[in-house]
Amino acid sequence: MRVLLSTYDSRGGVEPMLSVAISLRGLGADVRFCAPPDCADRIAEYDVPHVAVGGSVRELVHAPVAPSPADVPKRAAELIEAHFEMLHDAGAGCDVLVTSGLVPVVASGRSIAEKLGVPSVLFGHCPIFIPSQDQRPHPLPGHPIPDDVTDPEALNQLDIDNYNSLFGDLVNAHRVATGLPPTDDVRELVWGGGVLLAADPVIAPWHGRSAYDVVQTGVPIVPDQRPLPADLESFLAAGSAPVFASFGSMRPPADFARVAIEAIRAHGRRVVLGRGWAGLDLIDHADDCFAVGEVNQQALFRRVAAVVHHGGAGTTATATMAAVPQVVVPQIADQPYFAARVAALGVGVAHDGPTPSVESLTAALGRALDPGIRSRAADVARTIRMDGAEAAARALLDVAR
Repeated sequence: MRVLLSTYDSRGGVEPMLSVAISLRGLGADVRFCAPPDCADRIAEYDVPHVAVGGSVRELVHAPVAPSPADVPKRAAELIEAHFEMLHDAGAGCDVLVTSGLVPVVASGRSIAEKLGVPSVLFGHCPIFIPSQDQRPHPLPGHPIPDDVTDPEALNQLDIDNYNSLFGDLVNAHRVATGLPPTDDVRELVWGGGVLLAADPVIAPWHGRSAYDVVQTGVPIVPDQRPLPADLESFLAAGSAPVFASFGSMRPPADFARVAIEAIRAHGRRVVLGRGWAGLDLIDHADDCFAVGEVNQQALFRRVAAVVHHGGAGTTATATMAAVPQVVVPQIADQPYFAARVAALGVGVAHDGPTPSVESLTAALGRALDPGIRSRAADVARTIRMDGAEAAARALLDVAR
């Protein structure tokens, strides 16, 4: 059995697919992984064959000028061209194609699977994007959903029209060039067929009604056996449990390092600052702060008093599994959803708004450090599925058979 996995995403989107790739290989499948060049070293750690596709996600996210909705058509065209070309070659001989990430990437993957005559599966991380009569459509860049549109049929048609308006011509130009008929429903192309929701049913439950076939398997996690750096171990051992703050691969709010450090210090806590892709740095040379780059978060989160983060699916799941209180400062996409879920579960606090001040973050952290939150986090951690990767791998193999 040969499986082609494809995504164009940051580390948080690549890691779950890597976990599934490892499980697929353990079940006897031959796996190939198309992913951005940023994660080549991480994928190589597990000897998974990697095909680099597209440019650097890190350079895109942290460009001097942040991407805007006006940039979407150009970026989408570049992604579609790269993925149509690369996936056609990489997918030769595969039995199933698994695609994830942005709409242009998924539409390309679905189209190439159609050309190759093999089934395809959309690998998702968050239920709010799945078209359903039980939730409002998620707005696409530059295509908001007006508040005064409430009729389910009107919302559904508006969503279809938005997909077609933003991506239809771009996708169809490459479908026709590849020998495929044009599609008049890009949303159907993206979501039709199988949808594997690789999210924990406690953290991100799926209860919606949808025209699409959705299977939820739990969140796939790569068990991280890497030891913590010796200097970080020394810092942890030198005092009370610190608070970890990082924005991972995201572009952080202005002055985030200073705001986070001062808010954490306001509670008399030490700080571990995750540099992330933004290269965050300490604000002084005091010995109550430590900056760290790439690190085993599964191990680190079990050693800290709280985690301040952006609300990505992977970081939220890792923190929840580690039973550590969270403060989520959401920015875009699925992050407000995960912030709300953290608050609803009682395992942390959703910061009000994307740009914290020292005062607002101090207040949010104060609530998260309440002993009741830690107790609740421990209770919830015991309910999280730990077999998400194997369950997802078995579900994918069932599709291919």
